[in-house]
Amino acid sequence: MTIKKQYLKSKPEVKVTFEIEAKDSQNATSIVLLSEHNKWQPIEFKKLKNGKFKVMFNVSTEAVTNFQYTFQAKNADNQEFILPPAGADDYVDNGMNDGGKNALLQIA
Repeated sequence: MTIKKQYLKSKPEVKVTFEIEAKDSQNATSIVLLSEHNKWQPIEFKKLKNGKFKVMFNVSTEAVTNFQYTFQAKNADNQEFILPPAGADDYVDNGMNDGGKNALLQIA
């Protein structure tokens, strides 16, 4: 998995790009990003021809300095599962009493 942060010169924002390799997707047919930066509303990854999943979006560096996120995926049987994020800046308790962790991305 790759995480890229590109700080924009024209405005106080960072362009965040997540890429998940096909081999790391656990045979997912679709993946969404769930993140606190947008109140946990799903952002759908685009599945590329090479099997990678990719999503890009901008985040205001004035509004937040970091945010939690996780990935929710579906397999061919339409069963949902959490795809553990790799390569995060840190990991924090997800607050669900299941021992799970959300990834944390620092942007400021």
